[in-house]
Amino acid sequence: MEAKGKVFKYGDNVDTDVIIPARYLTTSDAKELAAHAMEDIDTDYVKQVQPGDIMVAGWNFGCGSSREHAPLVIKTSGASVVIAKSFARIFYRNAINIGLPIMECEEAADAIRSGDIVSVDFDSGVIHDETTGQTFQAQPFPEFIQNMIKAGGLMNSIREKN
Repeated sequence: MEAKGKVFKYGDNVDTDVIIPARYLTTSDAKELAAHAMEDIDTDYVKQVQPGDIMVAGWNFGCGSSREHAPLVIKTSGASVVIAKSFARIFYRNAINIGLPIMECEEAADAIRSGDIVSVDFDSGVIHDETTGQTFQAQPFPEFIQNMIKAGGLMNSIREKN
């Protein structure tokens, strides 16, 4: 499984209220919610993101409330993976549960710049910045988590097994 796209880069402590502001949580429609992804820190994100694009961030991405809406709007907006120095643990689990690939790699998060074109090989954990030629190694997911992500999340994975 691979991803390739343009990078949208953010800093440390991007919380779930920034990823999807609470004022929009009056709907459960993922596409409607995704139209407001990141708007409080990056008004251009939803205007520019294309399917397959990649988010890169600093420490503690997804901190704050435990709402599953945050990884869902990132995935629905078109981002194929989030690479960060670290993730809030509840966000990490919610991302896996809804099938959003996330990777921790401090070196990649430091070196990759906004607008770079990056490819990610989920099987090996290799992150390649095609703009600069740099390559980074993240820990790949175990096969069972890769299968959950390929299925589109935990519930789809369970349905496929039955």
